[in-house]
Amino acid sequence: MVGKGTQDASKGRGGAEQRKAASTQGGPIDRPERIRNVALVGRSGAGKTILAEALLAATGAITRLGSIEAGNTVSDADPSEIHQQRSVTLAVLPLTVGEIKVNLLDTPGYADFIGEMRAGLRAADAAVFVVSAVDGVDASTTALWAECERIGMPRAVVISRVDHPRAGYDAVLTACRESFGAGVLPLYVPVHSGGVVTGLLGLLTGTVSDAVAGAAQRPATEAELVDSDAARATLIEGIIAESEDETLLDRYLGGETIARDTLTADLEIAVARGSFYPVLATSAETGVGLAELLELLTGAFPSPVERALPTVTDLDGNPAGPLACDPAGPLVGEVVRTTIDSFLGRVCLVRIFSGTLREDSIVHIGGHGLTERGHLDHDSDERITHLQSPLGATLHPVPFCVAGDICALTRLTDAETGDTVSDKENPLLVAAWEMPEPLMPVAVRGETHSDDDALAKNLGKIVAVDPTLRVERNSETHQLVLWCMGEAHAEVVLDRLRAQGVKLETVEVITPLRETFARPAAARGRYVKQSGGHGQFGICEIEVEPLPRGAGFEFVNRIVGGVIPGHYVASVEKGVRAQMERGVSAGFPVVDIRVTLVGGKTHSVDSSDAAFQAAGALALREAAAASRIQLLEPVSMVTISVPDAYVGPVMTDLSTRRGHMTGTTAVADERTEISAEIPDAELLRYAIELRALTAGSGWFRRGYLRHEPVPANLVPAGASV
Repeated sequence: MVGKGTQDASKGRGGAEQRKAASTQGGPIDRPERIRNVALVGRSGAGKTILAEALLAATGAITRLGSIEAGNTVSDADPSEIHQQRSVTLAVLPLTVGEIKVNLLDTPGYADFIGEMRAGLRAADAAVFVVSAVDGVDASTTALWAECERIGMPRAVVISRVDHPRAGYDAVLTACRESFGAGVLPLYVPVHSGGVVTGLLGLLTGTVSDAVAGAAQRPATEAELVDSDAARATLIEGIIAESEDETLLDRYLGGETIARDTLTADLEIAVARGSFYPVLATSAETGVGLAELLELLTGAFPSPVERALPTVTDLDGNPAGPLACDPAGPLVGEVVRTTIDSFLGRVCLVRIFSGTLREDSIVHIGGHGLTERGHLDHDSDERITHLQSPLGATLHPVPFCVAGDICALTRLTDAETGDTVSDKENPLLVAAWEMPEPLMPVAVRGETHSDDDALAKNLGKIVAVDPTLRVERNSETHQLVLWCMGEAHAEVVLDRLRAQGVKLETVEVITPLRETFARPAAARGRYVKQSGGHGQFGICEIEVEPLPRGAGFEFVNRIVGGVIPGHYVASVEKGVRAQMERGVSAGFPVVDIRVTLVGGKTHSVDSSDAAFQAAGALALREAAAASRIQLLEPVSMVTISVPDAYVGPVMTDLSTRRGHMTGTTAVADERTEISAEIPDAELLRYAIELRALTAGSGWFRRGYLRHEPVPANLVPAGASV
C-alpha cells in the first residue's frame, strides 16, 4: 500500500503519516512506531499455522517451510500440538518487513483453548481472521469476530487455501460479509489461469501480482478490469463511506475520479481505526497473496502507540496516572503466556505496554491471582537475568525490550500468566482479562501411592502455565478433579502430567450427594463398655425429624431433671454432627434434620465426653435404620447462550437431562439465553455435548441452586435407601 493519509494527533492515534515516517528509520527496533502486533485467529484447520510459516519463509525468518503433518512448524513445538496436529498454545513469531517488526501471534482455533486465544488478543493490536476457502465460516468464527468487536480490535480477513480443488472463494467471501458485516470488502480479487489461482488483482492499483512469476507485477488486462469493475466500485464506495473527508462522497457522486493515494490513505486510517475490514486471498503453498498481506500488516494495521493501554492501577487499586506506549515511561508489562522448560525453568512471554525492560534490572511481579483455580496472588521483586526474543520455542538473547514489543523472560521464580511486570519503585497492576470458566470435570488418581505424591508435586507446574485449568480436591468424595475446557484440553493436561513422569489414570467423577431423613424416627444410642478398670458409659435417646430443603441442622435439648449433665449434652450433639458428616446410608453428609435429645443415662464413674459422643453417633445410625433415608443431588441454575437457530435442539436436549426450563431471553447478535435448573450429574460432559449440538457456538454458565431428591431409578447401587 502506498500514499498514506494524515490524522489529527489530538484524536489519540499516531496516524498513518507517523507509521510512514517510522518505516524509513534505521537502527534497531527501539521505537514502538516500528512494531506491529497481529494475532492470527480463526477456527481450527483454517490454515493459520501454515500461513504464518509461509510468511516467516517469505521474509527470511526461516529457510524452509515446515508442515503440520511432520510436526516441524515453528508455531507448534509443544508435544501435544504435534500429537493432536493442531495448535494448543499461543506462539509468537516475529518477522521483519523493511524496517518494521511484525510480531505474529499464532493462536489456537479450537474452542478448548480459547484462553490462549484471548491471551493472543491481549498481546495484539490487530487481528487477521483466517477463513478457509474450503470450509468457510462457522459459528465459532462468528463468535470470535463478535469477541474482537467488543474490544474494538482492528481486523482483516484472509481467505486461505484458495489453491485447493474444492475452494469456493466467492461463496466464502459472501459468507464473510453476511457473518461479519458490510464493512468486510476485498482489496484484491483472485486471478485464474487454467482453473488455478495464480495471482491477485489490486482493485485500487489495477495491477496483477503473479505468484507463478515470483510475485511480478503486471498491468491487468482489459478483460480482467471489466470483470472486477463491480468489486472495484463497491470497494471505493466502502472507503468513501469511512472517510473523514465529508466532501468526498459528493465529489464521487458528481463523477469525479478520486485519486488512488486519497483512497489508500482513507482506507488505511479506517483499517487502523477498526471500522473497515479488508479481505485478501492467500495460498501458503504457492505464495499467492503473501506480499499483499505483508503490505497490509505493515501499512494499514496500527502500531502500539495508536492503541489504548489496558486499565492500570497501583497495588491498592487506585488508578495510575495517564500512561502511553512510551519507551521512556514507567515500566508496565503483562505475562500473556507461561511455560515450564526442563532446562530454562519458567518461561514467560511478556507484552510491554509502557517503558523499557532491560536485562539485569530488578522488577516487581504482581498478580491478581485466581485463588479458586489454584493461582495465588503474587507480590515480589525479581532480577531479570535472561531477556530473550522468542521465535516459537526458540529464544535469542536481547539487551532490552521497548514499549509495544513482546519478549520472553526465563528462570523467573513465581510469575504466571496474567501477572504484571513493573518498576520495583513504582509497582503497578494491569487489569486482568476475562478468563473462560472450565466446566468439564476429569477425576484423576495416581496408579500407586508414590504416583499420588508425584501427581500432587507436579500439579503446581501445570496450573502455573494454564490459567483455564481449575484443580479441586473434593473433601466429600476425596477425588482430585481437574476442571477443563473440554476433552482436547483435558488430553493436553494429562499429557503434560505424564511427561513429568506421573503415572495416572482417570476415574468416574463422583457427584457429591447428600442424605436426609424421609420421615421422623426415634432411637436409643447405648455405648457401654467394661473391660476392667475404667469403663465407658453413655446412653442417649433422640428423636429425628426432617426439615425443609436448605434448613440445615437443628439440635434441641429437652432433657428434664438433669438426667444428662449439660457438658454431656454438648458431647451428644458433637457425636451426632460427626456422624452426619460421615453419613448414615451411602456415606454422604446428612442435611436438613432436627435432632431432639429427650433422655438418657449416665454413670457416676464411667461416663465421659467420648462415651456420649459415641452414643450420639450410634443413636443417629439407629434412627436411620428405623426410618427411610433419601439421597439428595445438587442442582444448578444454568444459563445457556446459543444462536437462535439452535434454541429448539438445545431445549429438546434439556428434557433428556431432567432439566427444568425457567425462561428464555432474547439477547444481542441473534442469540437467546435459556435458563434452566439441571442436576449436576447431567452436566459432567455438557461442555462437550453443547458444543457438538450448536456447532461450537453455544456456551453456558452455572451456579449451585439447591439439593433435590434423587429419582429412585437413579439411586447408586449399594445405597441403603
